[in-house]
Amino acid sequence: MSSAHSFRQVFSYFKDRRLLTIFCFGIASGFPWVMIGSAMSGWLKDEGLSRSSIGLFGLIFVAYSINFLWSPLVDRIKLYKFTSFLGQRKSWIVVTQFIIVLAAFQLSQLNVTHQLSLMALFGLIIALAGSTQDIAIDAYRIDILSQDTSGEEEANLMAAGSAMATSGWWTGYAGLGSIAFILVDLPNWQWPQVYLVLAGIMGLLMITTFVVKEPISNRETAQATIEQNYLNALPYFGHRPLIILLLLPLIFLAIIYANIGYPYWPEQFISNDYRFSLLSLFIATLLIIFSQQLSLLNRKINTQGQVQHPVTITNIHKLTAWLLTTLVAPIQEFFQRNGTRLALSILLFIFLFKLGEAYLGRMSIVFYREIGFSNSDIAYYSKMINWAVTIVFSLIGSIFTIRYGILKGLFIGGIAMASSNLLFALMATVGPDKALFAFTVLVDGFTSAWGSVAFVALLSVLCNRTFTASQYALMASLGTFGRVMLGSYSGIMVDYLGGNWALFFVLTALMVIPSLLFLYSIRKPLTVLINQQQQVKCD
Repeated sequence: MSSAHSFRQVFSYFKDRRLLTIFCFGIASGFPWVMIGSAMSGWLKDEGLSRSSIGLFGLIFVAYSINFLWSPLVDRIKLYKFTSFLGQRKSWIVVTQFIIVLAAFQLSQLNVTHQLSLMALFGLIIALAGSTQDIAIDAYRIDILSQDTSGEEEANLMAAGSAMATSGWWTGYAGLGSIAFILVDLPNWQWPQVYLVLAGIMGLLMITTFVVKEPISNRETAQATIEQNYLNALPYFGHRPLIILLLLPLIFLAIIYANIGYPYWPEQFISNDYRFSLLSLFIATLLIIFSQQLSLLNRKINTQGQVQHPVTITNIHKLTAWLLTTLVAPIQEFFQRNGTRLALSILLFIFLFKLGEAYLGRMSIVFYREIGFSNSDIAYYSKMINWAVTIVFSLIGSIFTIRYGILKGLFIGGIAMASSNLLFALMATVGPDKALFAFTVLVDGFTSAWGSVAFVALLSVLCNRTFTASQYALMASLGTFGRVMLGSYSGIMVDYLGGNWALFFVLTALMVIPSLLFLYSIRKPLTVLINQQQQVKCD
């Protein structure tokens, strides 16, 4: 992005009233993480569960890392009883929010000691609804900011929007999340009562969805054109479309199987040491076959105008064309537009970027409690300070991103995030020093906000507006995969290190180095791609 902007020009982007809507939706997006993240970890810790058990309980967050599997449905399926008066994006948001409220209420009725499995079930429901809500909210943000804007103005609005989304998310997660820890330390308050309050807060957050406007989009027209192109080619393609549609769920199921810990793996025949390698080989083989069949279909689409003899379009053809447009076209467009090599490189960087933050974040509440801080200390220092710092530095980070570019923001954010992890190692050595706690949280909030703004801006700029929900979810879920799937083993890692928290945090600082080296290696083609997105609005 250009450095020619004055500060007056940069600040002018924050006058857009659409950013207030994005901030409010950010709050709703971050709040479910309280219910299944910090609050649930605190509840389980108070019930006496081990570090490893609490870490593994976080596997319900896998829903956030695989939500790209059903994200195309948010682009295509209409919830008719709601869409008629709310619109496509808003109808999905309000339905998922209502499910979160109901699940949180059910958690408030549970006894963890005797109903731990039910607690995991309702936590999973919140994760599924929350991750689907994120799909719709992210798509809403990109759609509303790209409306009536284009080129560099649109890219700069995306940077400002990412700051407001990040600030809103932390307001929901840290600001409102502190309420849970404040309440549970009061006399006569227990965690079930706290979850009843959390359900009520989520209900209030639904108000935003009913008062904001639905973005105007030509998404349906563009998707109809793509579907018609598929439909025109299918009669001349034989049975290959069925192969494509069978391969896709197999790939998805293999990914889900790996994410949930390889259940029922036949270890009596194949050692657990080989399961990751074998499943990766299986997925890679399916992807190769999938891409070959897709290339054949593309050739048919490109040559379908040359066909002269009449054909009959059946209902099977129509269903297949709809499925291809919904499930295959978003992935196909992303790889065609960016090129296979750069597309894979972008996805790999996204996966690696916040890996160290994931390991730190999952164990932070357990760490604070083990070194001697109370629930109130966590509420005031970890939650409230982090909240205020994130809002301030999200805005500063977006100003830097608008003036100097997304890539510089990512480099600075990544280095800063790694450095801030070393302060947690110092805390582990010093003990429960409140001044050091406050300073560490201050620095961690600053670095996390800076990195997140550039990260979200990058994902937003790379999306095609015809498949906003699908493509953003695909990229964001890879980042969440590192934070959730691998981060859930953080408790096991601490136990393996013999409870050496200082060494653990040093290792989390080193985890960011591979992503920065990888970003440096693809900086030139990525810069060209970002510049192209600024020049041409992606419709």
